[in-house]
This record gives sequence, structure tokens and C-alpha cells, in this order.
Amino acid sequence: MVSRPSLLMRNVTLPSGRVADLTIRNGVVAHIGSPPATDSHIDCTGLSVLPAAVDMHVHMRGGSQSEKEDWETGSKSALAGGVTLVVDQPNTVPPIGTPPALAARVRDAQNHAFCQFAINSSVTPDTPFEAMWNAGAMAFGETFYAPSSYGDAINRDALWLAFDRIHALGGLATIHAEEISEGPDLNLAVHNQVRSIEGEVRAIAAVRKINTPDCRLHFCHLSSARSIGAAAGSIEVTPHHLFLSLENVPGDDPHGKVNPPLRTEKERKEIWNLWDRIDVIASDHAPHTREEKGQDFPASPSGIPGVETMVPLLLGKVAAKKISLLSVIEKTSWSPARILGIPKAGFDIGDRADFALYPKEPVKISADMLHSKCGWTPFEGMNAVFPRTVIIGGEKAYHENEFSKTHSQWFPGKGFVTVR
Repeated sequence: MVSRPSLLMRNVTLPSGRVADLTIRNGVVAHIGSPPATDSHIDCTGLSVLPAAVDMHVHMRGGSQSEKEDWETGSKSALAGGVTLVVDQPNTVPPIGTPPALAARVRDAQNHAFCQFAINSSVTPDTPFEAMWNAGAMAFGETFYAPSSYGDAINRDALWLAFDRIHALGGLATIHAEEISEGPDLNLAVHNQVRSIEGEVRAIAAVRKINTPDCRLHFCHLSSARSIGAAAGSIEVTPHHLFLSLENVPGDDPHGKVNPPLRTEKERKEIWNLWDRIDVIASDHAPHTREEKGQDFPASPSGIPGVETMVPLLLGKVAAKKISLLSVIEKTSWSPARILGIPKAGFDIGDRADFALYPKEPVKISADMLHSKCGWTPFEGMNAVFPRTVIIGGEKAYHENEFSKTHSQWFPGKGFVTVR
């Protein structure tokens, strides 16, 4: 293997408070302390150095949905938000439900992405689980379980069979749990009622009851404290459920339409009270065009862009001394890597040398400063801290709004690794 250029990161403040120099070689941290000879260096004095984030829930679109987002724009948006590895969800057009579809998605990302990536398999009654695992699917889902007439959802019997087969493979099932009521979907308040917290809790309980095979579960985008309390396995919460509510988004504004819905301000604050119970913050980056979101509420699609603003919003909270920097690292980098079985980025020898370097002071978010093709954000005007430089494997992938496309590495799941 050809040795990658070495990088010396000087004056890095470690989570312990110690200031040290990190030497990077062959894509990993090779030395901590007084530096050997290196090819290049970065002075990190005055910067917060974080292990780069893993966003384990994004929808990068592409193909027939390229007007919303594609791998180039979505991955640039990720990098500019301090995310160096994204996990793409399988509800693409067409869905990622066969090995050829997975291989085509991997090729598209390798050709166009500016960051690292993994790709999940869909879960349907027809999914060839073993073949998808061997083809390199990172995980299975997000799996839509909605006890209702919701057309995309998997039924109880099929979900049990899926859990049985995923468990036998040693895989991870990621779950989108909702209960969807009949009726017109007229505004954010009604959307909150149609996809209620009580229904979300019932759906979570039903999934846990179905899971007699004891499959490893990850519950996606839980939207209330009650849902977090009802869940088992690992728990994911989004920035939009942490930072947005029915009270701070106009009631008829489709830009706040998302599944599961935005909840009340009271519910939003209760999620923050369970910050220590949350395993993962993931964006559920789901961009739609301005034109689509500008339609009347019932016709407007659900989804919010967020991969670029996820970590910066949390660092705004760190700057305000509301949460700790270490907890942000845990929930955006180390915990997702552990859950997925990916080597972690970090400060120990042998860790992946993926880092994001942040200034100390927050700025106000503006859609004009972001890189997603959709061109809008629901977090306009909120405080956030964006990275100045992002490093993948010891090489600059992003620096002051300039991108370098040398880092589109695919992270396959464990099935791919073990059969080759």
C-alpha cells in the first residue's frame, strides 16, 4: 500500500483538556506528542477540533430526483457541516432492494460524492436479505412500520420475517415507527394530529412486540420524550425535532412539514431534557425543491434538509453552554460509528483521521451560505458554528468553501467484508 502524505495537526485540544500534536499517516492517527518529520501541518490553536460526524440518516436523492439533490451537492453540504461519512437511505427511485440496484447506487456515489458513504437496503416482503448483506448493505431500512393504510409500510408478518433474517445475519434494522390516521392533512397542527405522538408510541411498542427474534433495532427520528421512553435499542433524534416546534414555524408553512411531524414547544423542550438518553443525532436530510415546498400544504412533500446544519446547530448550543462538546462528539461521531461497526474517528492511535476544525464564535444561518441544491433551510437565523476546515484521512476535503474530491470511499457493511 502506498503511504499517504503525512499531516501534522499542531496544538489540538483533546477532550481531556490536554493540548497535543497529532501526526496522521496512512489515513489514521499515527502519533500523539512531539512530532516526527511530516509533509504538511495545520495549526489548530484557537479552534475546536472534533472527530468528524457520521450522519447515519440521509436521503441524497439523485437519478429522477436530481432536481432536489444529488451526490455532489449533498456530499458538499455534508462536508461543509463537518460530516465526512453519510449513510444513504434506500427509498430512492428505484428503491435499493436488489444487489444490482445497490451496486448502481455505489457507482453513482463513487463517481460524484465528495465525502465517504454507506448505503442501506430496503426492507419489503420481497427483499433478498442475504444477497443484500453480501452485496455490502450497511444496515436494513429505514423500515417503515405504520399500522394504517399507509401504502409504503411493511405489515406485521413481513416485519417479523425480516427481523428473523436480519438477526440471523447479525445485521441492524432501522425503524421508522408511526401510526397514521385518516383525514385531510391541512396544516402543521393537523399533521401533528394525523401522525400523533400517541400513535408513534403505539407503533414503537408494536415493533418491540413483533421483534421476538431479538434483532438489533435502531429507532429513527423519534419526535417526543414519550417515544424515547418507549423505545429499545439505539435511539436517534433529529435537529428539527430539537430546534423547531409548532410554535416557531408558521402553521400553514409546508417548509416545516416532515414525518414524524414537528411537535409542540413543550414536547421539544422535553426531548432536550432526555439529551443523555439519546444515542445518535442524525439529520434525516430530505431535501425538496422550493417549488415543491411552495405548494399548498396537502400537496407539499414531507422532508427537511439538515446535513449541513446538524453539527453547527449543536455547536451553537455548546457555545451557549447548554450542552457539552464531548456529548456532541459522542452523539454525532462515536456512537453512530459504534452502532454501524465503522472504525471511529478520533484522537487515539489507529483512529480514522477524519476531523472538522471549528472557530469558537457562532454565526446566523442563512440559506445563501449553504450548499444543498434545494436552496432553503428551516433553520434560518439560528445560531450555528460551521467548520473552517474538514479533513478526511489526513487530507483536506474542505477548507474555507473550497472542496477537494479525493474522498468518495464506500463503507460496505459487515456481510461484504466477511465474504471476501
